[in-house]
Amino acid sequence: MKFGIIRERKNPPDRRVVFSPEKLSEFKKKFPTSVIKVENSPIRVFSDDAYLNRGFEVSSNISDCDVFIGVKEVPIEALIPNKKYFFFSHTIKKQPYNRKLLQAIIDKNIELYDHEVIVKDNGMRLIGFGRYAGIVGAYNGFRAIGLKKETFSLPKAEKLANKQELINQLNEIILPNIKILLTGNGKVAYGAKEILDGMNIKQVSVKAYLFDTFNEPVYCLVDVLDYNKRIDGQVINNRDFYNYPEKYESNFMRFASVTNFFIAGHFFGDGSPYLFNRIDAKSKEFKIQFVADISCDIDGPVASTIRSSTIADPIYGYDPVSEKEVSFKDDSAIVVMAVDNLPCELPKDASEGFGDLFLEHVIPSFFNNDKDGVLERAKMTENGKLTKRFSYLQEYLEEKE
Repeated sequence: MKFGIIRERKNPPDRRVVFSPEKLSEFKKKFPTSVIKVENSPIRVFSDDAYLNRGFEVSSNISDCDVFIGVKEVPIEALIPNKKYFFFSHTIKKQPYNRKLLQAIIDKNIELYDHEVIVKDNGMRLIGFGRYAGIVGAYNGFRAIGLKKETFSLPKAEKLANKQELINQLNEIILPNIKILLTGNGKVAYGAKEILDGMNIKQVSVKAYLFDTFNEPVYCLVDVLDYNKRIDGQVINNRDFYNYPEKYESNFMRFASVTNFFIAGHFFGDGSPYLFNRIDAKSKEFKIQFVADISCDIDGPVASTIRSSTIADPIYGYDPVSEKEVSFKDDSAIVVMAVDNLPCELPKDASEGFGDLFLEHVIPSFFNNDKDGVLERAKMTENGKLTKRFSYLQEYLEEKE
């Protein structure tokens, strides 16, 4: 089996890679019968020489490989027919902008394995960059506070080498006695929590957060049943919420009335109540001034997120009265950070972490007859058509522009 580590071709440039040179050496050691080639790249966070020094062939032509492993979407013109590809295709939610990509994958008889659907039998994701989105998103949120209030100045995350450098910068700033709310119970939220804990910000309970005052910054980590409640008043469990989201309504305003800085690290499922809507944001009880929306669902559960932002221009303002974008410097503005590709700002750490997971959960499946079904579940296309698991995309696939 020949594996090819492909260069990233999407713009803006993405410096991440699935395997660092060190992790690729571990791959080869664990599976010595494998053949691994690396496509040369001028932008990758690890240099071509770093792979050459580990004994890997680096070439501009890796078309003889069987399996191609990348991060972002591969441009249609770069796809090689009759091969297996791993990358984030951004098609599983029927994204219109990638319909032509999926059509081309079908036409070229490519087996596509999307990173996003590499899951356990119970549907839980096995790999992803979520932790690093959380780390960078929390940092960027604090940076936005400094820019708005002009009380401190933090460099962009992309200028720093790793998570520890982010924490070192944050530990140089002085925060007022703000209350910070963090939503979520997955890799994104716990990545953000690493930043808060690295800053030695005190974590408090829901009750203390809602009703107590503090002479220091504090944060509260909340899950779905903290900010949603059943309409009939019953208190059951998270599984009930996931199965019957229509039976719930948002209880988020009790947090919004005491929160200064909101870090959105939750996963938002179809049919779930919005956390806060545009009417809520107009309320005199609404106290949130800063939002780091790592989840970044546009015009969705976080009303102030009306568009995604970019690494180059990460912050904008939302005026709750006009419901329009304004300068984040405006007195009326809720300051919003909604970058949708946050891990790109920490490419070395993100690549190393992703490679750990990919080697643990995916690569063994090529050598054990996929005994756990990892590849079978993640396979979106085969023999020039969608697999059964992804047949729901057929109408999307056939739609015309």
